[in-house]
Amino acid sequence: MKVLALSSSRAGNSTFLEPAIPYIKSFLGEGPRRLAFIPFASTGSYKDYLGRVQQALGDFPFTIELVKDAGSGELIASCDAIVTGGGNTFKLLHHLYQFDLIDAIRKRIKDQGIPYIGWSAGANILGATICTTNDMPIIYPPSFEALNIFPFQINPHYQLIYTPGFNGETRDDRLEEFLKLNPQSVVIALPEGTALVANGGEIIFRGGEGGYRFSYGAGGVEKRQIVDGQQVER
Repeated sequence: MKVLALSSSRAGNSTFLEPAIPYIKSFLGEGPRRLAFIPFASTGSYKDYLGRVQQALGDFPFTIELVKDAGSGELIASCDAIVTGGGNTFKLLHHLYQFDLIDAIRKRIKDQGIPYIGWSAGANILGATICTTNDMPIIYPPSFEALNIFPFQINPHYQLIYTPGFNGETRDDRLEEFLKLNPQSVVIALPEGTALVANGGEIIFRGGEGGYRFSYGAGGVEKRQIVDGQQVER
C-alpha cells in the first residue's frame, strides 16, 4: 500500500498545492507518470479543476488525465497513480458510487499497490466511512462507507478554535459525538499542512504542526498528539 493523505491543498497563505509539492516529489519521484485525477468533490468545472492541478504540478513530467464517469474504468485500471482532489466529501462519494468506481479504486490501492494521493475530501474517503468529514451533505450518497484503506477515520482541516460569544460545537465536540456513537473507531485529525504517508505496512505522520489521535475508552474520549515522523496506529 502506497498512500499520501494530505489534510488540505493549501496551508495558511500558500498557493494551491504548494505545501503538497515536497510530499509529492518524495512520494512519486520525478519520473514520468500517468495520473488519473478524480474531480468529483468539486461543484465547479471539472475541466478547470484539472487545469489547476496540471498547473500546480507543471514542474513534474506527469500526464494528468480526468476521471469523468463510469467510462473512466480503463483509466483507473491502467494509470500509474490515482489523485483525488478536495471539495465536498458527500458529493465525491456520491459520484464514486454512481460511476461504480469504489471497488476499482480500492483494488488498485490495496491489491495492486499503485500510489494514491488525496487531499481534504480525497483523504477523507480513505477511512472506513466519511462520517468524520467537516462538509455539509449537499447530496446523498448511497452509503457513507468509503474506501476503507486506513484502519481509522480521517478528519482533515483539523483546528480547535474557541470564539468568544459563539455557542456552537468545537471540532473536538463534534469528534467526541462521533466516538460516543462509534466507540470502536479511531479518528486521526490532520491540521492543514500535515499528511499521512503509507508505504507498505507503516503509516507515518508528517508535518511541523502536530496532529491528534482521538479514541474512546473507559474514561471517555482520549486525545493524544502525533508528531512528525511518528508511526500512526489504530
